[in-house]
Amino acid sequence: MILIAVCIVVGMILIITNIRVVSQSHACIIERLGTYVTTWETGLHVKLPFLDRVANHVSLKEKVLDFPPQPVITKDNVTMKIDTVVYMQITDPKLYTYGVENPMLAIENLSATTLRNIIGELDLDATLTSRDVINTKMRSILDEATDPWGIKVNRVEVKNIMPPEAIREAMEKQMRAERERREKILIAEGQKESEVLVAQGKKQAKILEAEAHKQSLILQAEAEKEAKIRKAEGEAQAIREVQQATADGLKMIKEAGADDAVIKLRSLETMEKAADGQSTKIIVPADFQNLAGVVSALSEIARK
Repeated sequence: MILIAVCIVVGMILIITNIRVVSQSHACIIERLGTYVTTWETGLHVKLPFLDRVANHVSLKEKVLDFPPQPVITKDNVTMKIDTVVYMQITDPKLYTYGVENPMLAIENLSATTLRNIIGELDLDATLTSRDVINTKMRSILDEATDPWGIKVNRVEVKNIMPPEAIREAMEKQMRAERERREKILIAEGQKESEVLVAQGKKQAKILEAEAHKQSLILQAEAEKEAKIRKAEGEAQAIREVQQATADGLKMIKEAGADDAVIKLRSLETMEKAADGQSTKIIVPADFQNLAGVVSALSEIARK
């Protein structure tokens, strides 16, 4: 009985110690007597005691590999250092375990050689301005090369490009010169724009002044026209009133019954006024004698 109890206890201990729980985003490679048997994925698993062993515990999460800067030479023989970052993920734990020895070191060396080959086809300016091209080419090459290892390269980024000190100084001088040139261009464009605006303002002011003067002349002409019209109307009104007064006087004379005599008397008075003036010539009408007779007759009438 004791032996059976001991066997049961030992069996339970062996079973408990050989129970494995694989967590999310992980996998385990199981070997039996040194030979690959299966891949444990997420869940509860039990291995055979003394026969099975966990050969490798693999994380399926995406990894970020930040490699040290690699010295490269451009097409125009400029030596620089480039720092790259590789984003990779294990897709097949079996291939990852048995595909290559030390996969991370293999990816680092492959990344360095691929980077040298790509930069060797570009000059300095293209290297500094073609990061997207470098990233795309490296990702394509690395993804194809690591596929037999059960690794997928999702993305490659050029983290930093470090040219030599002399190249950096020359680039800084070029940048300063470019900034100064742009500053001068902006100042010149500002002055030009200012002069154009001033000229446009003067032109507009002259146009407004001419329009105001024109408007003033028009108003002045209209005022003079209105004054002449009012004056002409006043003169016409005066003439009409004089004519009306003359007509009224003639009417009154006619109603008085002394048409010819009074008219001749008025003519005589007019001659007297003309004789008192500065005129040098006096025209005597042909019927002056008759006019004198009329005057005498009127005088006699007045005495009576």
